[in-house]
Amino acid sequence: MLTGDNEGTARAVADQLGIDEYRAELLPEEKVAAVEELEREHGSVAMVGDGVNDAPALATASVGVAMGAAGTDTAIETADIALMGDDLGTVPYLHALAGRAGGVIRQNIWSSLGVKLLLAVGVPFGYVSVAVAVLVGDMGMSLGVTGNAMRLSRLRPETVLDS
Repeated sequence: MLTGDNEGTARAVADQLGIDEYRAELLPEEKVAAVEELEREHGSVAMVGDGVNDAPALATASVGVAMGAAGTDTAIETADIALMGDDLGTVPYLHALAGRAGGVIRQNIWSSLGVKLLLAVGVPFGYVSVAVAVLVGDMGMSLGVTGNAMRLSRLRPETVLDS
């Protein structure tokens, strides 16, 4: 946890959230340096913040997440993602949803490529007409991958986090 708050407040919040490591009384440029250090050590870093002092670190992080309801306009505009509430419990859901979305994207790419490959092989040998190949390969796959992606809209935090 990186915060500009004093040591006592930072320790209390870290204890309440079950966070082992925190840095308190940081200036905006110190938060940026800390994010850069974490990225060098661990790879991708997500930064969650709500204030003007968080905006530079939000912009530096691999993924910047602004807490929308309490967030300043600067933080919200700088972040990659703006949450409309103040519940930090949505962050694990966001992470899990991103993983699910990545899986659906891979499914869509591979299924689309597979169908198009089959159609590309089938047309020259006369197994599939050009009209069917165009309909299935373009319109059919567009509908198919859209429908597959729409499954994500049915996910709720409790179903994503429980699985």
